[in-house]
Amino acid sequence: MVIVCVFFDGVVSRQEPDEYVEVMNTGVSHQDLNGWRLVDVSDEGPTFTFPAIVVPAGGRVRVYTNEVHEDWGGLSYGRGTAIWSNSQPDIAGLYDGAGTLVSTKTYPPGCP
Repeated sequence: MVIVCVFFDGVVSRQEPDEYVEVMNTGVSHQDLNGWRLVDVSDEGPTFTFPAIVVPAGGRVRVYTNEVHEDWGGLSYGRGTAIWSNSQPDIAGLYDGAGTLVSTKTYPPGCP
């Protein structure tokens, strides 16, 4: 599992609910993300803990700041304020269920 990109400069209002982090399964088999965490490492939070969701090999999911997109896994921090700074880039970190940091991503660039 790797963080593909961070869409840090949302286009919807000041709260930027459309920000997201895209995560991809680069393995050859499915991956259950139950208990994995996505964290704004730079600020030590907020933290999103994945529910029981299985990502197929080559599959992608997105975790939005405060929107739910079922076609991308339906995952959201459910947060009313922006997470990813537009002026000072943050680092997104992906931790597995054992708490091991498995991927990080900073920006720019953001998502295409």
